[in-house]
Amino acid sequence: MTSATTTRTRPITVALVNDYDVVVLGVANILGQFPERVVIAEIDTNRGLHDEVDVVLYDSFGQPESDRDEVRVLVENPNARRVVVYTWNFHPDLVERARKQGVHGYLSKSLSAAGLVSALEAVHAGEMVVSEPPPRARPASGSDWPGRSRGLSDRESEVLALITQGHSNEEVAGLTYLSINTVKSYIRSAYRKIGAVNRTQAVLWGVENGFKPDHRRIDHWRGGP
Repeated sequence: MTSATTTRTRPITVALVNDYDVVVLGVANILGQFPERVVIAEIDTNRGLHDEVDVVLYDSFGQPESDRDEVRVLVENPNARRVVVYTWNFHPDLVERARKQGVHGYLSKSLSAAGLVSALEAVHAGEMVVSEPPPRARPASGSDWPGRSRGLSDRESEVLALITQGHSNEEVAGLTYLSINTVKSYIRSAYRKIGAVNRTQAVLWGVENGFKPDHRRIDHWRGGP
């Protein structure tokens, strides 16, 4: 990835796409450690891409994975020169379908901030970058998600977010490529942490604590174009 950084003459412009403010703002703060290399032009939560950018970073938290139309729509958007999926999920079928959708990068959330920036620069330079399938590791420093302050892990939070959106256990399993037993395990541990005894209580708690998708765009993040 050295060539991508040595030939660069200006910071690359990046749009962040996810339906949760807290998630994209966490990613923005990670990338914000390298303002001379990355400029965040736009942050979209449940909004269409507006600015022309070098790279769109699609965070899959609480979102359809790379085999769904949301990613295809980004790839087909003329304002997006490159599209990258940022995820924990490295199921081989998803990686292959991402390639077929026209995605230019498939990056792990376990990457360090510097590693993430280098990967985005390499994508901008024309490389197809796919991270090594990660072991279950800690998220990059600066990552955030709903319910983190209550002790929810990122995976527990994602499952609870999908439940709050109204998905059944079977739908959550399909969306996350987790087994139904794994989904149920995350649900049980999340319930314990938030003090819920049933699904209705969990959904109400989720609605009151930031687990419903947001609907806004942040243009020109911290002086971006």
